Amino acid sequence: QVQLVESGGGLVQAGGSLRLSCAASGRTFSSYAMGWFRQAPGKEREFVGGISRSDGRTYYADSVKGRFTISRDNAKNTVYLQMNSLKPEDTAVYYCAARPGTVYRDGRWYDYWGQGTQVTVSS
Repeated sequence: QVQLVESGGGLVQAGGSLRLSCAASGRTFSSYAMGWFRQAPGKEREFVGGISRSDGRTYYADSVKGRFTISRDNAKNTVYLQMNSLKPEDTAVYYCAARPGTVYRDGRWYDYWGQGTQVTVSS
């Protein structure tokens, strides 16, 4: 069982930065691939990026590639989403998710989800 808690959301102007954190409970955090997803009002949830269990390989949606960076600290049971050059279209609730094995872009394959944190980017 893994519990996930996101933090770090807020209101930022376009072009600004935010760093989201996702703290995980449990002793087997390093066994899980982690994903970040987001959902804007009236839109479907979409994959933002993910990071593998141990080698730190990262994957990104084309819409955030070059602007967002995912990292993890297995000693702290935490995964991060550094968001730079934010755009109004990045406004959404951001969720972290965990699954054993490899990163999947489809959220249906994730077993555990956080409660989400709101990110609002003003123009």
